[in-house]
Amino acid sequence: MDRLGEVMEQTLQQVKPVHKNSALRAAFPATVPVLTGYLCLGIAYGVLMRTAGYGLGWAVFLSIVCYAGSMEFVTVTLLTSAFDPVQALIMSILVNARHCFYGLSILEKYKGTGWARPFLIFGLTDETFSLVSTLEPPAGVECRDFYFWITLLDYLYWLSGSAIGNLLGSVLPFDSAGMDFALTALFVVLFLEQWKKKENRPAGIIGLVCTALSLAVFGPDNLVIPAMVLLLAVLLGGRKKLCR
Repeated sequence: MDRLGEVMEQTLQQVKPVHKNSALRAAFPATVPVLTGYLCLGIAYGVLMRTAGYGLGWAVFLSIVCYAGSMEFVTVTLLTSAFDPVQALIMSILVNARHCFYGLSILEKYKGTGWARPFLIFGLTDETFSLVSTLEPPAGVECRDFYFWITLLDYLYWLSGSAIGNLLGSVLPFDSAGMDFALTALFVVLFLEQWKKKENRPAGIIGLVCTALSLAVFGPDNLVIPAMVLLLAVLLGGRKKLCR
């Protein structure tokens, strides 16, 4: 019996890494679009940090602790302007308010993720949400491991892009005008990817209409939170029809 127990323990030790490798192999292809986007975005952000006078250490450190692409671009402006903590707080809330809404919708998928849950919540960006909300792990791969690797890979892509951009900015001359538009371009690409699935199109149209209405009523500087509230209300009200 002791020998049988030892054999079973050794077998379990050998099988466990296989599952982890399987989760990584399953997650990586799904993150390739984010890889290409995040490298370009991260490079743009790294160059902007360098042109603002901040070296590699600061660029990477900010990416590690403030993993929010759009807010990092805004932070470059905040760092180079007069210090105003109230303005910085309000700006952070406005820029990242959307996380509150789509974070609630992903709670069900993150149930039972145990030790990985804090990191999954921390790493839930727009692009990661787009993948996690639409993908299911293949057979034999745990949900926790699959979502963990998607989140970690996206995180590493952004950090790598930030470092590369900052290093390039130190040796090559760059005209950084318009580079912050790279984030908007990525959002458009993600929207088009979602649009390919017919079942996602009604929600996409609702999002466009709600955003356009908020833009018309509240203007470009204050549209984010009203658009999210309106979008959430419409989606909740019509969730039965959308789920058919």
